[in-house]
Amino acid sequence: MTTTAAALCPRAPEPPALRPARPHFSSGPCAKRPGYELARLPTDSLGRSHRAKIGKSRLAEAIARTRALLAVPADYRIGIVPASDTGAFEMAMWTLLGARPVTALAWESFGEGWVTDAAKQLKLAPAILRADYGHLPDLAAVDFATDVLFTWNGTTSGVRVPNGDWIPEDREGLTLCDATSAAFAQPLPFAKLDVTTFSWQKVLGGEGAHGVLILSPRAVERLESWSPPWPLPKIFRLVKGGKLIEGIFAGETINTPSMLCVEDYLDALRWAESIGGLPALHARADANAEALQAWIDRTPWARNLAADPATRSNTSVCIAVDGPADLPKSIAGLLEQEGVAFDINGYRDAPPSLRIWCGATVDTADIEALGPWLDWAYAVTSER
Repeated sequence: MTTTAAALCPRAPEPPALRPARPHFSSGPCAKRPGYELARLPTDSLGRSHRAKIGKSRLAEAIARTRALLAVPADYRIGIVPASDTGAFEMAMWTLLGARPVTALAWESFGEGWVTDAAKQLKLAPAILRADYGHLPDLAAVDFATDVLFTWNGTTSGVRVPNGDWIPEDREGLTLCDATSAAFAQPLPFAKLDVTTFSWQKVLGGEGAHGVLILSPRAVERLESWSPPWPLPKIFRLVKGGKLIEGIFAGETINTPSMLCVEDYLDALRWAESIGGLPALHARADANAEALQAWIDRTPWARNLAADPATRSNTSVCIAVDGPADLPKSIAGLLEQEGVAFDINGYRDAPPSLRIWCGATVDTADIEALGPWLDWAYAVTSER
């Protein structure tokens, strides 16, 4: 028994012998890919201008590999933008919205953030469809004559939309989808999505601070035909003289990117290609989530926060724990002290819970090894 555990509970069981090889279960930034070595990243672009030939070529390569890996249609634009997924989604909101009414969906904290932006910052008086943590709002009630804001996968609730069947292809409004915990792990039907955003730091385990903005032809048409009534910061401006600034979508970023982060992202993309591309990424995340759910199913004190199995995330899996409200935090703290699991306490705005990342860069063997440690930590902390 470890010293920490013995101090908490002298009668605690012995800890498991098998430890996760990589204890990185954070929901962002997430685990690096298996076999990752910082020293193996190319460095010839470092210390160079992102506007030099080498910088623009690496940024363009990142866009091209993203398109190929995600199977983004050829007539969709892909841009690398500042401020992670948040920056990408807010850029879309500030430049596209206001032309028609807005509907905002929220079933976790980030969706609530987009509601706040639409209602209080842009003052658009959106129709708001909400659901409690663990549930989805009524997707059949969405009015697609309006522009629709939603998260595909609720990172802080572990609840995702099951598919894109609820979105009509002949919609009048635009769909703006925050897909940051879904891209590369869950199928994204781009024909149903006019704006798709994500960050490198989630499913591919890249570094933070950069976002990806994907625009459909319908979104581009809106950009070129609509001028919002509010001022736009420089880093949000996608149009000049009524025309899309095409360079943004060819590697000419709005502001200075980190070329080290670009090289890191390219490394993750090449790894994804080497293991079999998008099907392999989906399969890895599915296997991880299934292994964790198998542990949940045999554990009487734990349950998946997502009530409907069809809406359970295969990336950010949130686990409700029987016991005092501070029990998840205690479990997470103990396992971090033991070096077994890092950053697994639930999100600060979510109900008390554990949150375990199951994205494609995590190995299923580590998820399986984590289960007995969760049992052990529960036994230690619940008997204090």
